[in-house]
Amino acid sequence: MNASLSQKLAQAALDWIVPVWGAPARVNALSTTRSGGVSVGARTSLDIGAALPAHDVQHDAVLENRRRLAQFLPATPVWLSQVHGVDVVRIDGGNVSNLLASPPTADAAVTRVPGIVLGVRTADCLPVLFADRGGTVIGAAHAGWRGLAAGILEATLRAMDAPPNDVTAWLGPAIGPRKFEVGRDVFTAFCDNDADAACCFVPHRDGKWLADLHGLARRKLEHAGVTAIAGGGHCTMTESHRFFSFRGDKDTGRMATLAWLAPGA
Repeated sequence: MNASLSQKLAQAALDWIVPVWGAPARVNALSTTRSGGVSVGARTSLDIGAALPAHDVQHDAVLENRRRLAQFLPATPVWLSQVHGVDVVRIDGGNVSNLLASPPTADAAVTRVPGIVLGVRTADCLPVLFADRGGTVIGAAHAGWRGLAAGILEATLRAMDAPPNDVTAWLGPAIGPRKFEVGRDVFTAFCDNDADAACCFVPHRDGKWLADLHGLARRKLEHAGVTAIAGGGHCTMTESHRFFSFRGDKDTGRMATLAWLAPGA
């Protein structure tokens, strides 16, 4: 946990989340909430913006919100054009400028370069952060159910090129198991390849289940060899006063979950 960052947020009276996840001290991480911005209506107040700028209903507000976020970051985040897929982009000093100017189509990113800020945006989907215990590589993934079932977390681990048992992961705010109603397509997407994943589904009504997205992510990570997994305690839909929820209100904003490496050993 970065005490300095936590102190800055407290001084600014912001309830953003600084993950407590056992990552090395040089790994910084942050997850925003609804508070601290200028967006109005269903997007009140810190809407960080959609994957495509054309979808930002309150574009000027998004720009101001990102300016406010930037005060707590060492650099402009490399945003992704998220499409619920499994592509992962590796970001380094050679491509960062181009990726800042033209966000890559991907649902996860990794870097070994200090000062590069990885960022994913969510509003019910699951943001997942990764770091190796040596503090040499980090990752950030956007895991909706489609990407999660297809292997976005496993793809991120491969791109990090670190032993999974040497990686710690943090699960950010996402729709919780009391609100995530799904159909048979979601059930079979997970259970056809992992019958025991049925433990993450509770029969709800005819042809419907309540799914535990955090639990499914934990299974995926554990099966990949990750043993240090933290987070997972916030439901975006039941805590709508604090988080944006697409299922709760389709006209909604997005939170940001970010990670970066500080210079030094």
